[in-house]
Amino acid sequence: MALTEDLAEALARDVIAAQRDLGEKADRLFMEVGNYIGTSSPSMQEAFMTACRAYMAADRGRDFFEARLKALKGA
Repeated sequence: MALTEDLAEALARDVIAAQRDLGEKADRLFMEVGNYIGTSSPSMQEAFMTACRAYMAADRGRDFFEARLKALKGA
């Protein structure tokens, strides 16, 4: 359902942004939120967790790319 995915993605964006701002002390915040919403809607939990994993993977990929690009330019 598009509504579920849209809501889950919006929440995931906010949670991942909060994790970035708060640093290591909030590195599992997405798991806490996912578990909490899963008690009400397993389908929302699944969509939320998928969105979180995608955002976190993109962040890691971006960090790697930027570091690698910097290293290549400096070489």
